[in-house]
Amino acid sequence: MRGMKADEYISTSDAARHLGITRQRVLQLIRNERLKAEKFASVYMIRRADLAAVEDRPQGRPPTAGRPPKPKPSPASGQDGRVIVTKKRGKK
Repeated sequence: MRGMKADEYISTSDAARHLGITRQRVLQLIRNERLKAEKFASVYMIRRADLAAVEDRPQGRPPTAGRPPKPKPSPASGQDGRVIVTKKRGKK
């Protein structure tokens, strides 16, 4: 780590806390070359400036191309938003 400032680099755990994701996801971003990191011995260190590359990324999985997203089912409600209550018919 010669020639670098200690406060310029952070660990994968610190990067995960800063980004609000898991450490495993940080390692995945490094493997997929979406986040720059340097490996010292067996430890990845990330420059604080390089976090900006993934900070503003959209959360979650991207939608499938060419297909509109599936609508989420609503919990047994009518079209006007009222909940529909039904009685079970059966033996008395």
